[in-house]
Parts: sequence; C-alpha cells; structure tokens
Amino acid sequence: MGFRSKKKMIPAKTPGELDAMQAAGEIVGKALQAVKAEAKAGMSTLDLDQIAEEVIRSAGAVPTFKGYQGFPGSICASVNEVIVHGIPDKETVLLEGDLVSIDCGATFEGWVGDSAWTFGIGELDKNAQALNEATEYVLMEGLKAMVPGNRLTDVSHALELATRAAEKKFGVKLGIVDGYGGHGIGHTMHEDPYLANEGRPGKGPIIQEGSVLAIEPMLTLGSVDSYVLEDDWTVVTEDDSWASHWEHTVAATANGPRILTPRR
Repeated sequence: MGFRSKKKMIPAKTPGELDAMQAAGEIVGKALQAVKAEAKAGMSTLDLDQIAEEVIRSAGAVPTFKGYQGFPGSICASVNEVIVHGIPDKETVLLEGDLVSIDCGATFEGWVGDSAWTFGIGELDKNAQALNEATEYVLMEGLKAMVPGNRLTDVSHALELATRAAEKKFGVKLGIVDGYGGHGIGHTMHEDPYLANEGRPGKGPIIQEGSVLAIEPMLTLGSVDSYVLEDDWTVVTEDDSWASHWEHTVAATANGPRILTPRR
C-alpha cells in the first residue's frame, strides 16, 4: 500500500469549543481590567494577584497559573526590566512611573484563556510609553496573520515586520526577546506548537479554521537577551532595559482572526 504524506496542521476547535474558550478568556479579560483599574503606587504585586484571583474564582473559574509547574501566583506580575514570569510578592511595591505587565490565565469548564496586558502606574516616561504602545501595536498587527491557510511562521514573520514598522511609527529602537514566544492552547495552557515572535514566513504546520494560538510579543528598549533569577521563574533583560508584554488567545476563523480573550 502507498503512504501519503499528511500535511501537518495546528489542531482545530469546533465553533462550540471556541465559544467555550472565549468564556474562559472573558474571565481573564475581566481579571486584567480589575487589576489595571485598582493598580496604583504603594500597592504590592501580591495585592494585584489577590484582585485577579478574586475575580477568577468569583466567576467559577480557577487560576491556571496557580501551582502550574510550582508557580505560586495567580498572575505573573513583571515590573520594568522584568520581561515575564515575575512572582507576585509583598516586597515588590509599585512606584509612580513603573511599567507593569500582568499575565493571567483562567481555566473554566475545562478550557483555558491566557492573556497579558502591560500598563503604566501613573505617567510613563516617553520611551516607556512608546515601548508599550509599540508592543500593543505589534500584537494587533501580528495577529492579523492568524487566518486559515497560513503557516505557523507566517504569524512569526508578521510579528517581526510589525516590530520593525513600530520602530518607525513610535520612534523607538526595539529588541525582540530571544527564546520566548507564544504557543498552542486549549484544555491546557501550553500546547504545541511553539510560536516564535520573529522568523521567515511559510514554515511549520498549517493554520486551519478553528486553530488557536496564544500570541504574545515581548519587546525591550535594549537587549534581546535575558536571564532567569534564582527563583527559577523571573525573566529579566540582560541590560536592565525595560520590557513590555502583550498577549491574546486568538482563533483562526473563516471571518478572520477572533480574539478569545476580549477585555470588555
């Protein structure tokens, strides 16, 4: 008998499953909105964690991050030069002008939503503001490549092109953090495939109608290199330059990309 090569595809969710994923994603969106609304100078990142956990649990969901591979928090709270995976604690107290990234996940009825939002505490300086607006722009431009028929690295390439366009648009030099990126998502938070935030187009599995990826550009005002602190979680820029991280869970549909983690 002959063997036919089967084109590798990113697994598809049914329309009903996408609705179920969005139900989880909307809880994440509400938690992020609550954290942003209440965050102010003098609060600790643990205070923010408690706000998010309360919103998630009161909606009948579970904080996906809590206990994930031993992570102690319900959110990742990453301030200034911390890129991702900052552990919420009492010692990290927010100051006016800080740039805070909140990454949040909720599991609801067996499905996971995952999203990150970076915002300033009070007024940001010009460069931090430009970095943050640029990272949001890169996410929203890059996710436009999440359409059926594209390949995985078409999204990576779109994110890279958007980053270079953002440098011109916002007048700031940006580093694309090396070695970190997005991922498949569904019943668990991290599923195949890994999604790089830069790269050549046309490679990797095919995006089909119903494929879902967590898309998450991480940009810095300096180095693309990073290191992990002794807590085995906190990822910091090598040169202490500030970082921004924006993320949405996004489905490819016949009508274009569908954000499953809306903030409304």
